[in-house]
Amino acid sequence: MTAFDPEAFVRYLFNEFLIGGVGVTIGLTVASIIGGLCLGLVLALMRMSNLPLLTWPARFYIWFFRGTPLLIQLVVIYTGLPQLGIKMDVITCALAGLILNEAAYMAEIVRTGFMSVPKGQTEAGWSLNLKPATIFWRVTLPQAFRLMIPPLGNSVNGLLKATSLASVISVEEIMRRSDELMQQQFQTLEVYAAAATYYLLLTSLWDVVQRQLEKHFSKSFNTRTPGTRKARRPRQAS
Repeated sequence: MTAFDPEAFVRYLFNEFLIGGVGVTIGLTVASIIGGLCLGLVLALMRMSNLPLLTWPARFYIWFFRGTPLLIQLVVIYTGLPQLGIKMDVITCALAGLILNEAAYMAEIVRTGFMSVPKGQTEAGWSLNLKPATIFWRVTLPQAFRLMIPPLGNSVNGLLKATSLASVISVEEIMRRSDELMQQQFQTLEVYAAAATYYLLLTSLWDVVQRQLEKHFSKSFNTRTPGTRKARRPRQAS
């Protein structure tokens, strides 16, 4: 067994083929987060509805996609849908699986965020004769989003690493390209060390972005509003 080769590690770290996989991983993550958040918002609103016709399908969706492994979902989409006459390329299959899976988790994050907003905020909007859409976009959503940032950040971090499962259906992301390099050069430790470095770099960059988001959206709640200064004690008459 050969020892770890630092020169080979550096060579793989700057390998154009592997760097191309990093771009695919970033693209999968961004598209899956956006799609999962949009679908998750719809599921959360359905889940909070008083209509059983909307609530129970959302409950079943969340239960199913959170209760089954993402790997199985990807394989079923990639191999099962063509048997039903639905043919998609590997990138589309990967995005479909990642978005559908992520939406189930996003739905619970969004629902929890909405439920954390005091009901008095909505009631205040009604007392001001605001429209329901205005109350949602200007009152409820901004406050809920501030509370959702930490769990959303954790979800993005997990999704970055979960994209590696797409390698099973031949998506050319970091893990898949690392496997191909390893099969060509047989330097397993050096190749996967380079891949792990890229995952660490991406998750670390996202941690910085998440902290900035948390800092930005907490400003309005941490700053003191005008009129809240401590009143001066009146001078006593001499």
